[in-house]
Amino acid sequence: MDEFPQIFPRGGKNTAYARYFVGQSYLNMLSTTQVVIGNVTFEPGCRNNWHIHHAVSGGGQLLLVTAGRGCYQEWGKPARKLHPGDVVHIPAGVKHWHGAAPDSWFAHLAIEVPGEGIKTEWCEPVSDEQYDILK
Repeated sequence: MDEFPQIFPRGGKNTAYARYFVGQSYLNMLSTTQVVIGNVTFEPGCRNNWHIHHAVSGGGQLLLVTAGRGCYQEWGKPARKLHPGDVVHIPAGVKHWHGAAPDSWFAHLAIEVPGEGIKTEWCEPVSDEQYDILK
Protein backbone atom coordinates (compact mmCIF):
# COMPACT_ATOMS: atom_id res chain seq x y z
CA MET A 1 0.00 0.00 0.00
CA ASP A 2 2.77 2.48 0.85
CA GLU A 3 4.42 1.88 -2.53
CA PHE A 4 1.40 3.41 -4.36
CA PRO A 5 2.71 6.91 -5.16
CA GLN A 6 0.20 9.75 -5.18
CA ILE A 7 0.32 13.50 -5.60
CA PHE A 8 -1.99 14.11 -2.61
CA PRO A 9 -1.98 12.24 0.71
CA ARG A 10 -4.26 9.17 0.73
CA GLY A 11 -6.16 10.02 3.89
CA GLY A 12 -7.83 7.59 6.26
CA LYS A 13 -10.19 4.72 5.59
CA ASN A 14 -13.41 6.04 4.08
CA THR A 15 -15.64 4.86 6.94
CA ALA A 16 -18.26 7.59 6.44
CA TYR A 17 -19.17 6.24 2.99
CA ALA A 18 -18.07 2.59 3.38
CA ARG A 19 -21.62 1.30 2.90
CA TYR A 20 -21.58 2.75 -0.64
CA PHE A 21 -18.40 0.91 -1.71
CA VAL A 22 -17.44 -2.66 -2.54
CA GLY A 23 -13.93 -3.01 -1.11
CA GLN A 24 -11.78 -0.51 0.77
CA SER A 25 -11.51 3.15 -0.18
CA TYR A 26 -9.70 6.06 1.47
CA LEU A 27 -10.72 9.72 1.60
CA ASN A 28 -8.75 12.92 2.09
CA MET A 29 -10.92 16.03 1.83
CA LEU A 30 -8.73 18.66 0.20
CA SER A 31 -11.38 21.40 0.23
CA THR A 32 -14.81 21.75 1.83
CA THR A 33 -15.29 25.48 1.08
CA GLN A 34 -15.94 27.22 -2.25
CA VAL A 35 -15.51 23.98 -4.20
CA VAL A 36 -15.67 20.55 -2.52
CA ILE A 37 -12.69 18.39 -3.55
CA GLY A 38 -11.84 14.96 -2.19
CA ASN A 39 -8.86 12.76 -2.98
CA VAL A 40 -10.42 9.29 -3.21
CA THR A 41 -8.15 6.24 -3.27
CA PHE A 42 -9.39 2.74 -4.12
CA GLU A 43 -7.66 -0.55 -3.35
CA PRO A 44 -7.55 -3.01 -6.29
CA GLY A 45 -11.07 -4.18 -7.12
CA CYS A 46 -12.74 -1.46 -5.03
CA ARG A 47 -15.60 0.48 -6.62
CA ASN A 48 -18.40 2.69 -5.46
CA ASN A 49 -22.08 1.91 -5.93
CA TRP A 50 -24.10 3.22 -8.82
CA HIS A 51 -25.06 6.76 -7.87
CA ILE A 52 -26.58 9.97 -9.20
CA HIS A 53 -25.58 13.56 -8.42
CA HIS A 54 -28.85 15.47 -8.45
CA ALA A 55 -29.18 19.26 -8.68
CA VAL A 56 -31.94 21.77 -9.31
CA SER A 57 -29.41 23.75 -11.35
CA GLY A 58 -25.70 23.27 -12.05
CA GLY A 59 -24.21 20.36 -10.13
CA GLY A 60 -22.64 17.14 -11.26
CA GLN A 61 -19.14 15.87 -10.65
CA LEU A 62 -15.70 16.13 -12.21
CA LEU A 63 -13.06 13.40 -11.78
CA LEU A 64 -9.36 14.11 -12.29
CA VAL A 65 -7.40 10.85 -12.35
CA THR A 66 -4.10 11.21 -10.51
CA ALA A 67 -2.72 7.66 -10.05
CA GLY A 68 -3.22 4.00 -10.91
CA ARG A 69 -5.78 2.46 -13.26
CA GLY A 70 -9.53 2.56 -12.90
CA CYS A 71 -12.89 2.52 -14.62
CA TYR A 72 -15.90 4.75 -15.09
CA GLN A 73 -19.29 3.70 -16.41
CA GLU A 74 -22.59 5.44 -17.07
CA TRP A 75 -25.81 3.44 -16.87
CA GLY A 76 -26.54 1.75 -20.20
CA LYS A 77 -23.11 2.54 -21.69
CA PRO A 78 -19.85 0.56 -21.87
CA ALA A 79 -17.25 1.12 -19.16
CA ARG A 80 -14.32 3.42 -19.85
CA LYS A 81 -10.79 2.65 -18.62
CA LEU A 82 -9.11 5.48 -16.72
CA HIS A 83 -5.42 6.41 -16.39
CA PRO A 84 -3.52 9.32 -14.78
CA GLY A 85 -4.34 12.56 -16.57
CA ASP A 86 -7.84 11.48 -17.65
CA VAL A 87 -10.73 13.83 -16.93
CA VAL A 88 -14.34 12.68 -16.56
CA HIS A 89 -17.21 15.19 -16.73
CA ILE A 90 -20.36 13.80 -15.10
CA PRO A 91 -23.47 15.93 -15.61
CA ALA A 92 -26.09 16.12 -12.90
CA GLY A 93 -28.71 13.39 -13.19
CA VAL A 94 -26.43 10.74 -14.77
CA LYS A 95 -26.34 7.35 -13.02
CA HIS A 96 -22.74 6.09 -12.89
CA TRP A 97 -19.99 4.40 -10.88
CA HIS A 98 -16.19 4.57 -10.73
CA GLY A 99 -13.44 2.56 -9.11
CA ALA A 100 -10.17 0.69 -9.38
CA ALA A 101 -9.22 -1.88 -11.97
CA PRO A 102 -9.21 -5.43 -10.57
CA ASP A 103 -5.41 -5.49 -10.33
CA SER A 104 -4.46 -1.87 -9.63
CA TRP A 105 -4.74 0.80 -6.98
CA PHE A 106 -6.53 3.91 -8.26
CA ALA A 107 -6.85 7.53 -7.14
CA HIS A 108 -8.80 10.52 -8.40
CA LEU A 109 -9.84 13.94 -7.26
CA ALA A 110 -13.63 14.07 -6.99
CA ILE A 111 -14.81 17.64 -7.51
CA GLU A 112 -18.40 18.58 -6.71
CA VAL A 113 -19.64 20.99 -9.37
CA PRO A 114 -21.36 23.91 -7.60
CA GLY A 115 -25.09 24.23 -8.05
CA GLU A 116 -28.41 24.55 -6.28
CA GLY A 117 -30.25 21.70 -4.54
CA ILE A 118 -27.27 19.35 -4.75
CA LYS A 119 -27.63 15.87 -3.30
CA THR A 120 -26.23 12.43 -4.08
CA GLU A 121 -28.55 9.45 -4.45
CA TRP A 122 -26.71 6.20 -3.71
CA CYS A 123 -28.11 3.22 -5.59
CA GLU A 124 -27.33 -0.50 -5.84
CA PRO A 125 -23.80 -1.90 -5.71
CA VAL A 126 -22.00 -2.71 -8.96
CA SER A 127 -22.43 -6.46 -9.08
CA ASP A 128 -19.51 -8.84 -9.50
CA GLU A 129 -21.02 -9.84 -12.85
CA GLN A 130 -21.06 -6.21 -14.06
CA TYR A 131 -17.56 -5.60 -12.74
CA ASP A 132 -16.03 -8.87 -14.01
CA ILE A 133 -16.79 -7.85 -17.61
CA LEU A 134 -13.97 -5.32 -17.22
CA LYS A 135 -11.31 -8.02 -16.79
